[in-house]
Amino acid sequence: MSPTTSPTTNRPTHAPGTRAEIAALRDRPTAEVVIIGGGINGIATFRDLALQGVDVVLVERDDFVSGASAASSHMIHGGIRYLENGEFRLVQESVQERNGLLRIAPHYVKPLRTTVPIFSTFSGILSAPLRFLTHRQGRPAERGAALIKAGLTIYDAFSRDGGSVPRHRFLGARRSLAELPALNPGLKYTATYYDASMHDPERLALDVLHDGLAAGPHARAANALEAVGLGAHGVRVRDGLTGQEFDLAADVVVNTSGPWTDLTNAQLGRGTRFMGGTKGSHIVLENDELLAATGGREIFFEHEDGRIVLIYPLKGRVMVGTTDLEHDMREPAVCTEEEVDYFFDLVAHVFPGIAVDRSQIVFRFSGVRPLPRHDDTQPGFVSRDYRIERAEVAERPGTTLLSLVGGKWTTFRALAEHLSDEVLGLLGRHRVRSTKGLPIGGGAGFPTTDDARLVWIAGHGDGVGRERAEQLLERYGARAEAVIEAIEDAAETPLAAAPSYSREEIAWLAANERVVHLLDVVLRRTSLAFTGAVTSALLVELADVVGDALGWTDVRRRDEVESTRRVLAERHGVALDSPVTA
Repeated sequence: MSPTTSPTTNRPTHAPGTRAEIAALRDRPTAEVVIIGGGINGIATFRDLALQGVDVVLVERDDFVSGASAASSHMIHGGIRYLENGEFRLVQESVQERNGLLRIAPHYVKPLRTTVPIFSTFSGILSAPLRFLTHRQGRPAERGAALIKAGLTIYDAFSRDGGSVPRHRFLGARRSLAELPALNPGLKYTATYYDASMHDPERLALDVLHDGLAAGPHARAANALEAVGLGAHGVRVRDGLTGQEFDLAADVVVNTSGPWTDLTNAQLGRGTRFMGGTKGSHIVLENDELLAATGGREIFFEHEDGRIVLIYPLKGRVMVGTTDLEHDMREPAVCTEEEVDYFFDLVAHVFPGIAVDRSQIVFRFSGVRPLPRHDDTQPGFVSRDYRIERAEVAERPGTTLLSLVGGKWTTFRALAEHLSDEVLGLLGRHRVRSTKGLPIGGGAGFPTTDDARLVWIAGHGDGVGRERAEQLLERYGARAEAVIEAIEDAAETPLAAAPSYSREEIAWLAANERVVHLLDVVLRRTSLAFTGAVTSALLVELADVVGDALGWTDVRRRDEVESTRRVLAERHGVALDSPVTA
């Protein structure tokens, strides 16, 4: 299906209400590169290529950062456990990238003190070499102090980078319980080291996206646009709102759809068996006693079944995760009741005096790690490294399909540079700049000292007040300046159902951040769902604001509210009453 053309200009015309980004693609349906998949790795590759001046298009069938990238443990980490897999290159790269993100994205990536409770001295010493050599789990056993000490010593050696993070330290039981008195009194030691937190992964990814879009008109992106075929005319895409299809011609097609890579390739007419992702779930608890018990640090440890799990204070809540289960990508990933029971068991193991129950769960989420096919290798020992698979497109001579296998949040910048170099080689072009050390989004100009922060707030607080300027700085980094400029001339109207946000702020997000559905705002442009702030009244209020900004009809607004309620209930365990309508 092709757009109609104007008889006077011979240029395509578009149906009323067509999104501007879709219209731009249909007006010029060619590019050097088409990237399929708007998770963090696809977005980062888009940014990298855009900064090289490459004519690049990114398409995502749902919302940006709505798949595996939205289900992370909110950590930027070097992967101490990968040492046991022998993945020293990945650990070194991960630590370097972690330290780099602390500098280039300080608005969202911050040092995270992490404590490991340890219940034995020598457990795991005999089985660790076998796991290293065979990558098979064997009989589960918690790692003891000796093994953890050896791992952290090696980890510190990889972490040397001008003191980006402190070195680890070990404490005995008495001092450990003095620091964290709610811990299980049966522990023998604690080990504390530093990695990094990522408080707002979706917002960080959106910053990466906007950096790419800001590179110029040669960089274009659209969500709710699905790749459904690949043939002589290029990549066939379908608009998720209108159902209309058109082709995007490109010299290189890059599949960065994460755990869906094989399914995407199947839609493109190429059967592959690259992927073997595993499901990881999390719950978010509103429990003040548990929040206080963490002492503001992540509790990170190996459960008796061999899984790595965490208890993590975040946004005034406590996130608990994660699992590592085989999953069929043809089915949606959801956090099951069995997984919730598992999380409650591990909380009881670490903090036996603190009661948790299902009434305290404000949010659940689950995603699938984009791991390579692993056959009989235990999920916990599957490589977290990445590789690039190449295939020629027979129907379109001269076009190459690249498929990304693997990848993780921590290494997205380095991975994107590697993948972009592969693309540049196919195009016969050379890199003109590196993204290493280049600030991301609101990290550019973000005040990183107390004095600089006071200066920034004072300089931006005249129109909205200093308290509000500080709040926006926390949410958007230095990009808050654009939000403030848009809202400072009008008296803000706080949302009745969520007064920490205003109607003007939500309208700015809807107009400037590629919002297509109400769910995009609830899950990814804000933290409202994650923190348990969503109510039926809030959905109606948000639909009113977003609908005004995007020109939705009354029917569309009601449909958006209902579909958002359904997804929250089915995927995130958030059950809301039906909104009262007139």
